[in-house]
Amino acid sequence: MGYERVDLVVNRLELLRSYGYGLCMGTADALPGVSGGTVALLLGFYGQLLAAITALTPRRAATVLSGYRSDRREEAREALLEMDLQFLLPLGVGMVTAVVLIAGVVSSLAESNPYPMFGFFAGLIAASAIALGKSLEFASWRHVAVAAVGGGLALLVAADIVSLPGSGPAVIFVAGAIAISAMILPGISGALILILFGQYVYLSDQLSAFVSALGGLPRGGEVAALVDPGTTVVIFVAGGLVGLFTIARVVRAAMARQRELTLIFLVSLIAGSTPAPLHNISEHTASTPVWTTETAVITAGWMLLGALALFALEYLVGGFDPE
Repeated sequence: MGYERVDLVVNRLELLRSYGYGLCMGTADALPGVSGGTVALLLGFYGQLLAAITALTPRRAATVLSGYRSDRREEAREALLEMDLQFLLPLGVGMVTAVVLIAGVVSSLAESNPYPMFGFFAGLIAASAIALGKSLEFASWRHVAVAAVGGGLALLVAADIVSLPGSGPAVIFVAGAIAISAMILPGISGALILILFGQYVYLSDQLSAFVSALGGLPRGGEVAALVDPGTTVVIFVAGGLVGLFTIARVVRAAMARQRELTLIFLVSLIAGSTPAPLHNISEHTASTPVWTTETAVITAGWMLLGALALFALEYLVGGFDPE
């Protein structure tokens, strides 16, 4: 009897540990410039994460759903073990918890203090590109060309020279697919992709509105208030699920076949995205002049603080590795 109680405690501790991992990973991915994949590497569960995500296939899901049949229960049990849901579920809950909390902060700060917040994000992104780029070598014209394509593409979008089509369902779906795929790649932040797509603050607002409306239901809130933000959240999550089964696997295949070129492209994409947060400032200061000497100094100061925070994190963990 005593042995069973100890075993139960161990299982609960594993669940709690996975939830804690999710909190750390979700916090990192909710901040541009910091990668959830890097956090997974630093905490030592990246291999388990990749194995579990790779095991999430439609075929295994169908096998699990067929477990209601007595002759398929053993196969369903094996499929569940292969997908490592006892690790993925608490990890996912932890990530969602962190993202929801940070989304509320972002929504509030975007309106009250846009210069410090977006300046801090720009500093995080710039420093992240420097920290990751130090380990890369540009040994041929192909390396330089790939860097130019990645950085140039991101700069065109960040500077709003190439405009993306608003915040429609298709854009949200694609942004979700790419952002959630980026979450499992060391060096690339899901939030960075959303900023580049111009969806970061919008999706933070929608998520906060959805959580607020959901929490208001027991107090007499209206179900109608859930519809619009809930639809946005569902579209984003659906895109994320598709991304995990498609884009994430494509990027991993590219890493396996052309590691150096893929890493150069990804890091160049980060570097070119540095101005992207600053573009969001004009969207949240419509009633006041966007740039003055005072606001420029404030933004530059917070950019420096963001860069220093990233470099301090790099120093504490002994350096970032984009692999």
